[in-house]
Amino acid sequence: MDQSELKGLLDELKKRPGETEWLEFKEARQSYDSDDLGKYFSALSNEANLKGQQCGWLIFGVDNAHSTVGTQYRTHREDLDSLKHEIAQHVTCGISFIGIHELVDQQGRVLMFEIPAAPCGIPVAWKGHYYGRTGESLVALGPEKYERIRQELQIVDWSAQIVKGATVADLDKEAIEKARHQYKQKNPISREDVDSRWDDVTFLNKAKITIQGEITNTTIILLGRDESDRFLSPSLAKITWVLRDDKNVDQDYRHFGPPFLINVERLHSMIRNLNYRYLPDGTLFPIEITKYDHWVIREALHNCIAHQDYSLRGRITVVEAPDQLMFSNVGFFIPGSVENVIAQDSPPSIYRNPFLAQAMVNLNMIDTVGGGIKKMYEKQRERFFPMPDYDLGDSQKVVVKIPGRIIDENYSRLLLRRKTDLDLKTVIMLDKVQKKVRLTKGEHEILKKQRLVEGRYPNIYVSASVADVTEKKAQYIKLRGFDKKYYKDLLTQFIGEYGSATRKQIDDLLLGKLPEFYTDRQKKTKIRNLLAEMSRERVIKNLGSRKYPKWVCPKDNES
Repeated sequence: MDQSELKGLLDELKKRPGETEWLEFKEARQSYDSDDLGKYFSALSNEANLKGQQCGWLIFGVDNAHSTVGTQYRTHREDLDSLKHEIAQHVTCGISFIGIHELVDQQGRVLMFEIPAAPCGIPVAWKGHYYGRTGESLVALGPEKYERIRQELQIVDWSAQIVKGATVADLDKEAIEKARHQYKQKNPISREDVDSRWDDVTFLNKAKITIQGEITNTTIILLGRDESDRFLSPSLAKITWVLRDDKNVDQDYRHFGPPFLINVERLHSMIRNLNYRYLPDGTLFPIEITKYDHWVIREALHNCIAHQDYSLRGRITVVEAPDQLMFSNVGFFIPGSVENVIAQDSPPSIYRNPFLAQAMVNLNMIDTVGGGIKKMYEKQRERFFPMPDYDLGDSQKVVVKIPGRIIDENYSRLLLRRKTDLDLKTVIMLDKVQKKVRLTKGEHEILKKQRLVEGRYPNIYVSASVADVTEKKAQYIKLRGFDKKYYKDLLTQFIGEYGSATRKQIDDLLLGKLPEFYTDRQKKTKIRNLLAEMSRERVIKNLGSRKYPKWVCPKDNES
């Protein structure tokens, strides 16, 4: 929106007789607490859902009398934009502001935070707490309001909706036969019934793919003929495979529609799952495995199908790059975070498409226990490969990346050596280290206590003990650097041999031996602090000026 549109919108909001539950005006000084901002995000998002609004509004720079007073809150645009990430880190499903609009006129500066309504069936929390509003007051979201939002998803299950006009004749015969086979694998006790007693209509009802003989959206997605996707319009059921080179340029592509039960196998066959070789520690014989575990590919793709928000009319995509596979589906990540899924290791309490998910369970496409994501991590660990990466930065898309190569041999050899005594949580933290993802201080402390990492937080690397195991001491020293005594001895030896040293000579001597992760500025600061400490210890002294120092070792009678 341009400035005139924003002014018109603000005037319209100010005309309301009083603050509604989904609209809040605040003067907001520069020091406004971001934690309070998160609470209002939760409250206004939940109330917008309950009032049938597409969004809620938090307005800074307008007082309770609806007069513009201006605000100096985060006057730099980059500081405003960083709020989106700050909020998404602690909000349910990783959602954030739709937009942060800045209106500046003669009356003052006004900030208009556009907050999305809570997703269907998902109350929005800030740091695990749910907020709502009573009139103008910020309060905890009451149980009645909480349940009203939760029940929305149970009321509307797109995947269970009956498709008018569709019959069994619109289904693919090969897909039905495949479904029978998969059902028998999942339910061997019913094998005789499936083979000899159940006709197609009976089987589809028993497998919970149809409802009392009626074709559902789930039936079309999993078993429909290619042309039967017209029954789903305006929703879309498409999977696109894309092959990209190392410059991220598309080399090939292919689209797949229903029946997904058959076409996921065809898509799988398109992926170039080449062999990958690496040498374990202490042997001359390489391990040879495929770049990707077949089960992990299957699970990632089937999860996309089960959790896709088909009403958003987007495609499921599988991008094959030289060293990774990327799976994406539209719709927010209902559990909120992958860490929660792995820690709980239990079936989710809410599914986006419960009828579709149950049908996929019955056809042996996804697990009944809801542990598929955790098992993907375990599979990568068993192969000594990097962990999957979930990108939840887009509130309307979930992207999971499966690495197809080893990033850091130290990490992989560590997993090989310690197959049983490192829990998955620790391995995931080590995976962050190898990917140079910043750890929390708590995570760092856990790894440090186990002597798995060293270095100054947040620039940490594999510890020296692991470097011994992996026979990569030289590489490790480059990263970690030497201890302080080494630098002091080197400097005193240099001055002792040449009589004195300028700052440039000292920089030339030490810069290349400091840790590689230091910036040039950090390295020079490190050297300055080292010289100051040695001067206080009277190991060296400066006979020159501050701008042009001349460092010498004092004689015994001068020390």
